[in-house]
Amino acid sequence: MRIGDVNRLKVGEWVIAIGSPFGLENSVTAGIVSAKSRDTGELLPLIQTDVAINPGNSGGPLINMRGEVVGINSQIYSRSGGYMGISFAIPIDEAARVSEQLRASGRVSRGRIGVTIGEVTKEIAESIGLGKPTGALVRSVETAGPADKAGVEAGDIITKVDGRVVEKSADLPRIVSSVKPGSKATLQVFRRGAYRDLGVTVVEFEAERTTRTSEREPKPQPSVGSLGLAVADLSDAQKRELKVKSGVRVESVEGAAARAGVREGDVVLSLDNTEVTGAKQFEALVAKIDKSKAVTVLVRRGDVVNFLIIRPTK
Repeated sequence: MRIGDVNRLKVGEWVIAIGSPFGLENSVTAGIVSAKSRDTGELLPLIQTDVAINPGNSGGPLINMRGEVVGINSQIYSRSGGYMGISFAIPIDEAARVSEQLRASGRVSRGRIGVTIGEVTKEIAESIGLGKPTGALVRSVETAGPADKAGVEAGDIITKVDGRVVEKSADLPRIVSSVKPGSKATLQVFRRGAYRDLGVTVVEFEAERTTRTSEREPKPQPSVGSLGLAVADLSDAQKRELKVKSGVRVESVEGAAARAGVREGDVVLSLDNTEVTGAKQFEALVAKIDKSKAVTVLVRRGDVVNFLIIRPTK
């Protein structure tokens, strides 16, 4: 059969499935495409349809009205075990890519760059100047991994990979996994109010490593007014242990910062897109804050980072 172009497939387009549900050979069912690139927690973005799929349909083709195969019927969503109107198919281009790898080497190889990621919310996007919620927030970077060597930092937002737009965080592992290990890719990242391109060499996917960090007790600094924070400088040893270039450690927290989710022991890396280099500089930044507006801080907790929005007390 002819192979179709999944990129041309549209939501609402009619498709049919051929299979042997319940042993009934040569059965055909029809429906429409409900969604493309549906996130089901897997690396593959699935095609969602309302075509009736039952036991015996899995592995059969999903065909468009031009007689082209656009997917392989794979699974359904069901509370009863039977068809309930939601079916999923593996896009044929993804299946072909896996098939080619199996034929060439007998195994499937996927790419990785060594980051853990999180969602970019609308509130965060607006507060840091990104505009709209898009991309994947880098929460941590594997030490000496591909992203680390490329200059990716925790707190960066990856918006493109080789020109392919990362609409949401789930898109990043899918895009990166499709890149051939050993090849180079260009990441577009948004960092402290500006875009920049970084070249990264993709490596083969493997189990994620975990890193441990330890903290020594620094001397606390005086409480910082409207944010409700007391911070301290990080020693060189602490920076090495935490694998950060700069920042301040939160000694105590109350008021606005506590309500925003900041905790004692967190490391504040930036304030409103400005890198935090020390306690005195942090105090100076806080003193200039417009108390009528929310403040965005990039906070590291353990091995991951996250943006938190603090609304200062007037």
